[in-house]
Amino acid sequence: MRFFICFFLVISFSFSQNQYPKDFFSLPLEIPMELSGNFGELRPNHFHAGFDFKTNQKEGLNVLAAADGYVSRIKISTVGYGKAIYITHPNGYTTVYGHLQKATGAIQNKIEEIQYTEKSYEIEAFFKPNELPVNKRQVIAISGNTGGSEGPHLHFEFRDNKTENIINPFLFGFGLKDTKKPIISSLFVYPIDANSIANESKIPIALNLSLQKDGTYLSEKVLATGRIGFGINSVDWDDVSYNANGTYKTQLISNGTPIFGFEFDQMVFDESRFVNAFIDYYRYKKTHQRVQKLFMKYAYNWSNVHQNVDNGICNVVSNFNGVQRIEVSDFFQNKSTITIPIQYSNQAATVMDPIKTTKYFVKAKVDAIFEKDNFSVSFPAGTFYDDFYLNFEVKNKTLFLHEDTVPVHSNFTITAEDTVSPENEKEKMFFASLYGKKWNYIATKLVGNTFTCRTKTLGQFSLMKDTVAPKINISKSIEGKWLTGQKSLSLNISDEFSGIKTYNCYLNDVWVLFEYEPKLKKITHIFKNNLLLEGTNKLKVTVTDNVGNSTIFETQFNRSQK
Repeated sequence: MRFFICFFLVISFSFSQNQYPKDFFSLPLEIPMELSGNFGELRPNHFHAGFDFKTNQKEGLNVLAAADGYVSRIKISTVGYGKAIYITHPNGYTTVYGHLQKATGAIQNKIEEIQYTEKSYEIEAFFKPNELPVNKRQVIAISGNTGGSEGPHLHFEFRDNKTENIINPFLFGFGLKDTKKPIISSLFVYPIDANSIANESKIPIALNLSLQKDGTYLSEKVLATGRIGFGINSVDWDDVSYNANGTYKTQLISNGTPIFGFEFDQMVFDESRFVNAFIDYYRYKKTHQRVQKLFMKYAYNWSNVHQNVDNGICNVVSNFNGVQRIEVSDFFQNKSTITIPIQYSNQAATVMDPIKTTKYFVKAKVDAIFEKDNFSVSFPAGTFYDDFYLNFEVKNKTLFLHEDTVPVHSNFTITAEDTVSPENEKEKMFFASLYGKKWNYIATKLVGNTFTCRTKTLGQFSLMKDTVAPKINISKSIEGKWLTGQKSLSLNISDEFSGIKTYNCYLNDVWVLFEYEPKLKKITHIFKNNLLLEGTNKLKVTVTDNVGNSTIFETQFNRSQK
């Protein structure tokens, strides 16, 4: 049976590598391939869904269609992928191009047509095969830094049209020189429950590693009793990108049999948040170190993982003496290995578990409601991955709901009753969560005296009030000035508390498009002659925050069309 399991894993891996066309798609840039992020890389609240191509630390590079097809979707957003184009190809796949500065040609014209029709910068539109056809290596856009991007680059990904799964671009023949083994920087052993001890500790501890002559690593011996698991911190480097990326495949092998592993051939989009169960979330929040757990204390349905009936957990009982091995590989089969000797020991623990019990105990698979003063919190079954003791307190009109060290999988609900504030003030009130030293707006509903919000993060929450209108300013006044020959106009917009919800701009009383870049707190209009008048032109900009406070900016400038 063990032979069958190993054979099955090898066959599955080989099949997944060979079922995709290797010469159909080309690179979406005109420069050599370098990656600032790869497929499956660990990111905040998600696994990375594609490649991040470096663009020489600048915007403005041509973005090319990877193959013949048609633009099936366009999404323009201030978050996420920013300006994104989706191209559907005749062989059953769709390619995605994100964080664009702008599209080109007919695609850009269509974007602006929709934006003016909907009177909105942010749009999402879907198209039929005959509307926006493209050819392989046609310039479809210019690279940029829009949306959630933290620097200029091109996000590029593949999706299967039937399953909608995201697929590793390496499987389509995108290669780069990679002769380097993944790096395993640390190894941890985890006592799983209250009766487990590993190297005299009841909490996770790091294990020393020694390099062997054959290039593998040997862990210090684990002396344990009870159920234990392992976790690693690993990254991968290639020969050309000069930065660390995510690893491709990891296996935990016990006495020659694979008992836990994962690989990133493809991913189910809706499973991406399982990254928070996969890593040691508590350690990540405390140290920013992402340790990948090679076990499941409580099983969760992540498609990329394969495990035995014990979910990668080793039960160390009397007379146990065994060896486990961890193998970490990149896509090009460079591999790093750690051997871990394990032996039963009845040594008492000298390092104890500091977790404090409370009267509020959350069972992950059971609905729970907690109430105190005017606050109520509702956790549907499946909100969390693990059972835990919840810190739940209300002080000075603030809800202290544990801290963001326990991962949350799905939304839970917070409500608060307010029978004191005047009705006109309630319209300006909302839930806010404390992040660092700043309170951040959460979308809030008000029905009668009850405020309600939904969130996926534990922490501090309070009802806040925002009566301050957004700010609008221009770096240099244009009032009464001639702007002939000027190609664009920018304004700075900001709101210090609840945040900007909408903005609308009018040129000579007609709605015009201003593109919004929240990172820069700036909106920009590209002048078009058909929207301008000879002589005096009037500009009006209205900005509204999330609770309805508005600011109006008006000016006029002169323009010659000759």
